[in-house]
Amino acid sequence: MKYKSFGRRSGLRVSQLALGTGNFGTGWGYGSEREEAKAIFDRYAEAGGNFIDTADGYQGGQSEQMVGDFIASNRDHFVLATKYTLGVAGVNNISTTGNSRRAMVQSVEASLKRLKTDRIDLYWAHFPDGETPVEEIMRGFDDLVRAGKIVYGGLSNFPAWRVARADAIAELRGWAPLAGIQTEYSLAERSADRELLPMAEALGLGATLWSPLGGGVLTGKYRNNEEGRLQGFGGFLLRSEKSERDKAVVDTVLDIAQEVDASPTQVAIAWLLQRDAGSATSLVPILGPRTLSQLNGTLDALKLQLSPEQMARLGSVSAVPLNAAQQTTLETAGRLAGGTPELLLPSALPAA
Repeated sequence: MKYKSFGRRSGLRVSQLALGTGNFGTGWGYGSEREEAKAIFDRYAEAGGNFIDTADGYQGGQSEQMVGDFIASNRDHFVLATKYTLGVAGVNNISTTGNSRRAMVQSVEASLKRLKTDRIDLYWAHFPDGETPVEEIMRGFDDLVRAGKIVYGGLSNFPAWRVARADAIAELRGWAPLAGIQTEYSLAERSADRELLPMAEALGLGATLWSPLGGGVLTGKYRNNEEGRLQGFGGFLLRSEKSERDKAVVDTVLDIAQEVDASPTQVAIAWLLQRDAGSATSLVPILGPRTLSQLNGTLDALKLQLSPEQMARLGSVSAVPLNAAQQTTLETAGRLAGGTPELLLPSALPAA
C-alpha cells in the first residue's frame, strides 16, 4: 500500500485505504470476535495500512478497546481516528451526547482511556446534532489541539455549507485548521459529488469515504439472497436496488468484474482509488470487513487497474444529476470564457 498526504491542509500521511473497525466487537450482536478482529488488523498492517478509523460508540466501546490493544506495540506508526457525538449506548444521556464542548471533552477523555493512548491523531464530530454552532466545535477542537489531546479535527456527515463556514471561521480566528471531512461515497451513493467533494477539493480538505461498497449492494450478494447487513444491522445503512439506476450500476460492476477477472468488490474499490488519483485532494475509502477473508478479497483491489473506458462506463452509469447551480454554470461556461472556452487553460486547482 502507498501513502499520501491527507489533503492539502496538513502533512498527515495516510495509507490509500483506511481500516474501519465498526465490526470490531460484538456489542451490537453482530461483528468480529477478538481473535478475528486481531487477524484483520494484522493483515491490514502487513499490507502497509496505517489509517485506523473507529468511534466511541462502535460496538458499545469494544471497538476502541480492541484498537487500543492492537496498536499499542507500534502506536506511533498508526494514524488513529475516532469520533464523538453519539456516545456509548447504554452509558450516555442528554448531557453527554451531542457536539457541545462539554460532550467533546468528556468523550475525548473516555476515548483516550479506551484507546490507551495520550493523543488522537484525527478527531471527528460524528454527526451534526442540530444544536451546537460550528464555532463551538471548532474552538473545542482548537483547545484539544493546544492541550495535546488531539492532533487534527474533522467533520463527519456535515453538510457542505457548515463545513465551509467552520473552515473559514477557524482560519479567520487563528484556530487549528479543519483537516478533512468524512462522508458516504461509492458507485451506489454519489450525492457528495454535488457539493461535498467539490468543496473538499477546493479547500484542500482530505475526505474519508465510508460504505465504499454501498452497504454490500455493489458486491451483488443480495441478488443471491445473502443477508450481510440485513442480518447484523437490521437493514441499518443498507442500500438496495430501488431504481433502474441502482440496477444498472450493479449490472455494470458485475460485467466489468467478469471482464477483468476480478470480484465486484475489487472493481468498486478500484474505481474509488482511481477516482482519487484524479482528485485535487485525498479521497480515502474506509474498508469495514467483518472477516479476514473479506479483507483479503478487498486488498486485491490495490493491484487492479481499470481501463479509461471502464472508468468512464462506471462513472456514467453511477452519475447523479447536477444541482441547479452546477447545471447553470455548465450551461453558461462558454459565455463565462468570453465565447472561446477552448482557448482557456484549466486551473490547476478548483477555485475556492
